Amino acid sequence: MNYFKDTFRRMRGALSWVAAQFWATLLLLLAGVAWTLLPDKHVWQVLLSLLVPLVLLALALLLEAGTMRKLFHSEKHRVSFPAGTLILLIWVAVVSFGWWLLDWCDDQIPTWAGYLNSRASAGGRATLFTYEHIVSWLTLLEWILRWIVIPAKIIPCAMASAQWGWRLPWRVLFRLLLNWRWWLAVVIGSLVGVVVPGHFFTGIPNGTVSHQVWAVFFKLAGAYLLAVSCWILLLAWAAALMSRNGPDEKETQDESGAPVPLHSGPIRDENVKLPLPEAGGDAGGDA
Repeated sequence: MNYFKDTFRRMRGALSWVAAQFWATLLLLLAGVAWTLLPDKHVWQVLLSLLVPLVLLALALLLEAGTMRKLFHSEKHRVSFPAGTLILLIWVAVVSFGWWLLDWCDDQIPTWAGYLNSRASAGGRATLFTYEHIVSWLTLLEWILRWIVIPAKIIPCAMASAQWGWRLPWRVLFRLLLNWRWWLAVVIGSLVGVVVPGHFFTGIPNGTVSHQVWAVFFKLAGAYLLAVSCWILLLAWAAALMSRNGPDEKETQDESGAPVPLHSGPIRDENVKLPLPEAGGDAGGDA
């Protein structure tokens, strides 16, 4: 089956979870905004402000784990839903650490750019290795690490964990990370879901106040729809690529590497059953 057909077939099979990605994510975002407005004058308000982000995180993990598991369309070797959801916390921590490290690097870019500029030759500092060029190069590198490298490596691992728990199919994941189709999809998803929405807000506001309010509303709606759509397509695309050689396929491989049906192979002695002689025939022969 074609990869694209398989991807959209999986999305149709998980239509309820795909739809939940749009409306449930929006509700979680609105709840997060409301959480920032909670007062903290009383003890119960402080406790509520500490409890709300935990509840929102749990709901977000349930949403993502359910979507990932449904996109695989397989019950074989699957761990329980709570276990698959809890394991996603590990990948959330990995992504959070990676983003914290990139934020630190982002703060150091001016310092690094100044040092690299000072180490270049006089001609290089005036032409190619200018301070502005080095800053732009380091900023681009940081953006690639944040929006392409980290998602490309974490998304397959998180999906496999939500489906199979700790028993990750490392060979399948390694083949996926070497698959140009996956990296191309991540690059396109990053450009459409991150770069394009960023250009929505670069223009100078003009017109009446009402016009500007509606313009901001449509820009936010467009950015949200693009980001969520790219996220869902990446999840479905990863599921389609991994399921081709995943642990839940119905075929095994012989020593030559060619796929063969299960229970096929050489005939063994215990599998051969000879017919027993009939009692009447034996009696007639003895007579």
